[in-house]
Amino acid sequence: MPVVRLGASRQVTIPKGIHDELGLSPGDYLEVEIQEGKVVYTPKTFVDRRIDEGLKDIAEGRVHGPFSSAEDAVRSLRGSKKAGKS
Repeated sequence: MPVVRLGASRQVTIPKGIHDELGLSPGDYLEVEIQEGKVVYTPKTFVDRRIDEGLKDIAEGRVHGPFSSAEDAVRSLRGSKKAGKS
């Protein structure tokens, strides 16, 4: 198991083998949490965040539609009062 050193700015270098196995790239996001006294990093993407936000919106009723056509959906997005729900 690789060992890394904590840098002066609290930075940790991910060993190349682990980096490559996870398919990480510079600029990627990692979720950080403590599990049973250990630091656990989990790769995250904005898609994960957007899905979570969308599901929360649905659960809290912040949705529009359903729409009878794509044109009705576009009108709703643009704020037209002509958008018809089915």
